[in-house]
Amino acid sequence: MRIISGNFKGKKLLIPNDNLTRPLRDTVKESIFNILEHSNLIKIQLYDSRILDLFSGIGSFGLECISRYSKHVTFFENHSAALKILKKNINNLNCESKTKIINKDVFILKNLNFNDKNFEFIFLDPPFKEQNIKILLKIIADKKILKKNGIIIIHREKKAFDTFPENFKILIKKNYGRSKIYFGKFD
Repeated sequence: MRIISGNFKGKKLLIPNDNLTRPLRDTVKESIFNILEHSNLIKIQLYDSRILDLFSGIGSFGLECISRYSKHVTFFENHSAALKILKKNINNLNCESKTKIINKDVFILKNLNFNDKNFEFIFLDPPFKEQNIKILLKIIADKKILKKNGIIIIHREKKAFDTFPENFKILIKKNYGRSKIYFGKFD
């Protein structure tokens, strides 16, 4: 596991020894960033953006964003083994000032107030068995956590059958091995 591009290119990321954490594979991560940087359907840039990384795990996605000059990443992670590694990865890259870790279940979003700190990108990489994606997307829309024209990226198991709120528009769907990635936004 490594940082693919940007300021931290080639830096290795630590991964936990447990089977409960499923780090985002480098090939899938590279494909996501290629789409973010080169698709005509995505009108915002990573540069100087604010990222919300839900189900962060070891922080692979969010740390890649910081390496590519995003302004700030808020990580949500509550699994203790992954959280410990996430903190070490942030520390090893010396990027604490550009990160915030929230050690709570992501569904607590409904009780938080983000004020003017909305996000250009939200990354959802829940455990493949998680079935409440539609509920989480509804919370994001209701709380206006995503900026207008912001993008949500969802990483799911290829076989998963997910439903989305009516106001969530899928811009791009790509399959990668055992997983699929959705890029979408709210109308």
